[in-house]
Amino acid sequence: MAEVAIPARFEIETRDIEFIRHGDTPLLGRLYQPKGQGPFPALLDVHGGAWASGDRLNNAPLDEALAKSGIVVLAIDFRMPPQHRYPASIADIHYAIRWLKAHATEFNSRRDLVSALGTSSGGHQLLLAALKPKEPRYAALSSSEDASLPYIVLCWPISDPLARYRMVKEKGNANLVKAHDAYWASEAEMEEGNPQLILERGEAVTPLPPAIVVQGTSDDNVTPDMADRFAAAYRARGGSLDLHKFDGQPHTFIMRDPASDASRRATEQLRDFILRQAKA
Repeated sequence: MAEVAIPARFEIETRDIEFIRHGDTPLLGRLYQPKGQGPFPALLDVHGGAWASGDRLNNAPLDEALAKSGIVVLAIDFRMPPQHRYPASIADIHYAIRWLKAHATEFNSRRDLVSALGTSSGGHQLLLAALKPKEPRYAALSSSEDASLPYIVLCWPISDPLARYRMVKEKGNANLVKAHDAYWASEAEMEEGNPQLILERGEAVTPLPPAIVVQGTSDDNVTPDMADRFAAAYRARGGSLDLHKFDGQPHTFIMRDPASDASRRATEQLRDFILRQAKA
């Protein structure tokens, strides 16, 4: 697999860890850990896949590059359709945030240095956990830890799933329509579990954590204005958000072509934001 061409500051170790079990089914996380005493910033990575596909290895090129920059990354699996629909995955992600905080010292980090990254539909799911950390349905799995995050990292997030659903229906994208219908029971659910509308309705936690969004301008998986609308709503609610656009880049461009110059620049911006926030 191609690598993102940013300097490696640390050697890393990787291994899989079980962070929760539902009955006889374990959920695993792929840990990317820099070698050294730290304390290192730590990120929970929530993968994309239109809510219904993918796994903890989806973002491996990005996760490895961040780990080699001195950031612990735990990329997780979570429950998905057809067996599990909204909001089961959010409960897994919410729990995983708290689990990583509770175990941070085992990975040469600290609970106050734990935050999260989400890509595509993973960005959407992370946003629900981050914007509403005390929502009882999202916090349904027990833990004594707080799920609040000091900052959030988003790559091409589906920040308005209802707008995306209507767009892909209009375009006749049967695969994405099917994925929406597998995860969501109705358009009303897409409206309720909608980060864009949560911000506009004033339902999000305050103060909002600082955020960074990376977005390609040729991304046909989101509406053309999705990132701008989300940034405007976030800032209108008092949140600090850095929006970085990459001309001509498609959806998931870092993973599609890790060796490209755009992927390198985007990863450097994510790395620098994370390290800067960890020192704040």
